[in-house]
Amino acid sequence: MSDAPARPTAAEALPRPNAIVAVLAFGGIVVSLMQTLVIPIVSELPKLLHASASDAAWVITATLLAAAIATPVMGRLGDMYGKRRMLLLSLVMLVAGSVVAALSDSLAPMVVGRALQGLASGVIPLGISIMRDELPAERLGSATAMMSASLGVGGALGLPAAAVIAENFDWHMLFWASAVLGAVAAVLVLLLVPESKVRSGGRFDAVGALGMAAGLMCLLLAVSKGADWGWGSGSTLGLFTAAVVILLAWGAFELRVQAPLVDLRTTARRQVLMTNLSSIAIGFAMFSMSLVIPQLLQLPSQTGYGLGKSLLATGLVMAPSGLVMMAVAPFSAALSRARGAKVTLMTGALIVAAGYLLNIVLMDQVWHFVLAPCVISAGIGFTYGAMPTLIMGAVPASETGAANSLNTLMRSIGTSTASAVAGVVLAHLTTRFGPYELPSENGFRTVLALGAGAALLGFVIAAFIPGRRTAPAPGAPGAADPAARVAGTGAVGPKG
Repeated sequence: MSDAPARPTAAEALPRPNAIVAVLAFGGIVVSLMQTLVIPIVSELPKLLHASASDAAWVITATLLAAAIATPVMGRLGDMYGKRRMLLLSLVMLVAGSVVAALSDSLAPMVVGRALQGLASGVIPLGISIMRDELPAERLGSATAMMSASLGVGGALGLPAAAVIAENFDWHMLFWASAVLGAVAAVLVLLLVPESKVRSGGRFDAVGALGMAAGLMCLLLAVSKGADWGWGSGSTLGLFTAAVVILLAWGAFELRVQAPLVDLRTTARRQVLMTNLSSIAIGFAMFSMSLVIPQLLQLPSQTGYGLGKSLLATGLVMAPSGLVMMAVAPFSAALSRARGAKVTLMTGALIVAAGYLLNIVLMDQVWHFVLAPCVISAGIGFTYGAMPTLIMGAVPASETGAANSLNTLMRSIGTSTASAVAGVVLAHLTTRFGPYELPSENGFRTVLALGAGAALLGFVIAAFIPGRRTAPAPGAPGAADPAARVAGTGAVGPKG
């Protein structure tokens, strides 16, 4: 089957692109809401679930691990059997997980429900891949940026919405609400999003999927639990060692198998490799803000640097940053068209770094915590809009789902690493407040500085992405598809 996407005719192109973009972006927002869904009740989970604090932490960890495993697998299955089909399956798992969590009053079913919610994380990369297949070339850049921004919008708006529900209703309503939103998204996808005709076919690499799942689980479990277990403990070091061994063996296997889960030869292309490495750094930078600012807003004002705000007020302060991320999507796409997605990625990284440096200086008033996150989110909007464009400009259309999903996984590894590093910094740089040890002001500034440094590292790595090349005329041998033209690169070469 041809790799060339079937483009809509002029008659079909009028309302349908708008509907596709709106529905897919809504699905992305719904899935990203799962990140902040349980934040208002995290401190109460041990009591609500009749479990210890360490065991209750699996409510968060299970979602992280499930998302890391599911994202690349669903991307590959989407390439093989239909992206819309896998998108619907992801939303069904979100609904099922929400219902299981809503009916739970103990730890085990809650962890199962949260893991099912994590399995829906492939919605955003699958949505971007559907856009490549279905949208007219002139809409692809802005639609991709909008879909990428849905991650930030859902995360920012989810916190105040979840806080309102948790403060005024039974906590189970958080999950009933997510089930309803997931069901609405699934129905809209079923009605308004067409199934792509671009499929690679072939046999699913089950051994590769199991190997990657085992390696990622060891890696992310060590990163997320290292602070609790001790970074020098046998469990943590054993998991890191196992991750290295398993992933090396997995890579060797993937290079030999005929239809691998992840085509490592394509992934090793400079444009894909540098974009993915930059994505890890940008993911680290993005999450640093989420780890610091809510804490500073909620710490008692008597500390001298906390502002003593409620969780709801904190969510409302953070909410504008998500809207800014969505608002800059058209500007990200316009810059990519004019100068190439590499320039957009580098520009966004510099804006993120500037936002963190601004926050280091301004952290005394509420408006400081509105301004700085908005600047950071504007930069994230530019970078997240550019990354899928760069990836799609370097891979065949039949591998779009897997490639975009791998890029999403790289960002997740960055955020997980940020959480671990920030936890270590804030645990060591503390101050005494009555009978309690709290993270110090210098500790928070250090994490903000690390966020700026990660953004600058992302900028440096992005500088090694190949520059713009003059694309061949449409229809000429080697002419690039629309994603490659937006990315500012030449044609997609042959596989391998």
